[in-house]
Amino acid sequence: MPQPLQGYRIVDFTHVLSGPIATNFLRLLGAEVIKVESAAGDTMRNYGGIQYADGMGPSFASVNSGKKSIVLDLKRDADVAVARELIAGADVVTENFRPGVMDRLGLGYEACKALNPRIVFCSISGYGQRGELRHQPAIDQIIQSTSGMMSLSGEPGTPPIRIGYPAVDTYSGLLAAFAIVAALLQRGRDGRAQQVDVAMYDAALVLMISMAGPHLLTGKRPAKQGNRGYSMSPTADTFPTAAGHLTLGAVRQDQFERLCRVIGREDLIADPRFQDRGTRVAHGEALQHEVRQALAGRGAAEWAELLNAAGVPAGEVRELPEALAQPHLDDRRLLLSIAAGDQALRVLNAGFCYEHDGPGLDAPPPALGQHTAEILAGLGRTPEQIAAFLHREDTQARS
Repeated sequence: MPQPLQGYRIVDFTHVLSGPIATNFLRLLGAEVIKVESAAGDTMRNYGGIQYADGMGPSFASVNSGKKSIVLDLKRDADVAVARELIAGADVVTENFRPGVMDRLGLGYEACKALNPRIVFCSISGYGQRGELRHQPAIDQIIQSTSGMMSLSGEPGTPPIRIGYPAVDTYSGLLAAFAIVAALLQRGRDGRAQQVDVAMYDAALVLMISMAGPHLLTGKRPAKQGNRGYSMSPTADTFPTAAGHLTLGAVRQDQFERLCRVIGREDLIADPRFQDRGTRVAHGEALQHEVRQALAGRGAAEWAELLNAAGVPAGEVRELPEALAQPHLDDRRLLLSIAAGDQALRVLNAGFCYEHDGPGLDAPPPALGQHTAEILAGLGRTPEQIAAFLHREDTQARS
């Protein structure tokens, strides 16, 4: 049985991170993704210091496995003609240049719609294709700054600090993939082309809906809350233990009472300062002091086992390598092992499971231009024409 997007073709003009993340999700669901690159290749091929097969950096390999690569110089009319042929037979075009670049190349939405009246055309940019900020350049860290995201991270009174990974790029890519799939469903009903406009700034604000939503409704300015949970309960926080740190999620009254029993402090249940959620928040520092002292008697892993068994949400704070090494992930098929020459690349799957024919892939990331001949042959080029095209490509790479 085919995967959900098998049979769909994506012509992918994206580079670096947000766009390749979007098409990575589409590829995991079975779509054919043709990655259009310059002779220099996607900048991310050289990110990260460590190089895998064919000189690919780990960041590139992580989000480009299973795609096909064709090298085109979009400043040359002949290569733009190849791009137009690909678009004419595609379902989706993705790009993440600054607004206006694809139009100047003759490959913007209107031009693509003229070639293919059913095309789904997705643009990802910092501030979108419309609006007064649309021409401002942006990267993940800039959007974390301008969206208010950095003002929410850290402890109260600390300077702004970014989230420790490119959260905006990642969520923008995921949102773009979701929007593309929705547009394909819409096209199945009305048969019309659709322009999808994803702005990283918009995506960042939507990602913060748990903070932005209440502010819009109440006008209350959000404040930094460190590791305190969204509930603001003093027992939904991260605490030091005898070995490592432990995060608690004791929000409800029954969870608070179970916590007190497990840590040997049943007396806190009867303390009038902590009798309900309101009084616990009001006396949060005092309650956290008592909990911190009690937790000092055991290590985080031991506390987590005891508390979870008692129905209290708890988890030790892990480093990323330890989180990825959990046997639980084997049953989830979250980690894929892909043969790449004499290496085995480990990459992440889509992050959800189907009963059958779900996300996954078994092909490595492409070497630069690896599929140029195959793609040209699919467009009807003769072997002689393909050889001439590749010879010109090699000449450009050497110059």
